Amino acid sequence: MTGASAGGRSHTRRRGQKRANGEGTIYQRKDGRWEGAAFVLTTAGTYRRARVYAQTRDDARKKVMKLIQQSDQGVPVASVNWTVAEYLSYWLGQVVREDRRPKTYQGYEGVVRLHLIPGLGSKRLGKLTAQDVRTFITRTKQECQCCKHGWDAQRDTQRCCALGQCCDSRLSARMVQFIHAVLRNALESAVREEIIPRNVAKLVQVSTPRYKVNRGLTGQQAKATMAAAADHRLSALYVLALYLGLRRGELLGLRWQDVDLEEGKLEVVNNLQRVGGALRLVPPKTEDSARTVPLPPMCVEALRAHHQRQAAERSETPDWEDHGFVFPSRRGTPMEPDNLRRSWYQIRQAAGLGTARFHDLRH
Repeated sequence: MTGASAGGRSHTRRRGQKRANGEGTIYQRKDGRWEGAAFVLTTAGTYRRARVYAQTRDDARKKVMKLIQQSDQGVPVASVNWTVAEYLSYWLGQVVREDRRPKTYQGYEGVVRLHLIPGLGSKRLGKLTAQDVRTFITRTKQECQCCKHGWDAQRDTQRCCALGQCCDSRLSARMVQFIHAVLRNALESAVREEIIPRNVAKLVQVSTPRYKVNRGLTGQQAKATMAAAADHRLSALYVLALYLGLRRGELLGLRWQDVDLEEGKLEVVNNLQRVGGALRLVPPKTEDSARTVPLPPMCVEALRAHHQRQAAERSETPDWEDHGFVFPSRRGTPMEPDNLRRSWYQIRQAAGLGTARFHDLRH
């Protein structure tokens, strides 16, 4: 069959009809590049015309043949032509906001806005490769955040990066791991919704952070903490943190209705967190975190004394707002988590605990 007759048959093909295996279209564009196209299977189960580009005809032909071969093997292409930024915005609004906890959404949204969209947002979702992800992760690990975000340039008096003296402020290994995890979760959602055929972020390994072992307090340090907090208005909170290992949000979200001093137990049903600029009571971190905890005599005694102290504090405070919290602010309102952190800094200094975190009391 001559080239003319073959071309003529091509023009009589019905619009949108899938070509036979091994066929495809290859032609040179006005800009000199070669473009190839073929009808291939999509993640939606339909066929659409997919296009590839190359510098030479031979490379374009190879790419077209690869598309057709993958389609014949049942490997689909993306059914929609979103950019990574467009999909991440959809994922945050329609998946994360609806199915995840508010604090989780807040963390994911920050990673998407500050890291993923600036780094990968312009790429096509269906054409994102493992190499793209690896390059992005490597760059994220190495780049100075002060240079990237212009922190020093925003200061009244510049002292490092804006003066050409890079402070080398890099993200922690834990943060890099979290950025990769957010991308991996987003792409996995796209795979489940049959938008893309596979999750390329899974093909990229990110080194896990190395944590210090034995981060908890020793018996001697625990006693020093108890002594340092003995006269503090939140002394009972530190007793519960040491004896029961409750999280900060669980302690601040604890209400008297959740505590039974006669039976010697309490129920962990809330977690106080600041989300979207407001303090909110949210469910505990995991399903297992909602639990009933037996109270040792030391904890019962501390809570009884704390209850009496709180009653006196309430009577002496004209603008007291009773929300039923065991460990409220000085006005009875939910306590700002940062205020507890400041309290902890004072106590750990008095106890000689160096840079120990409040969370270390759980260990």
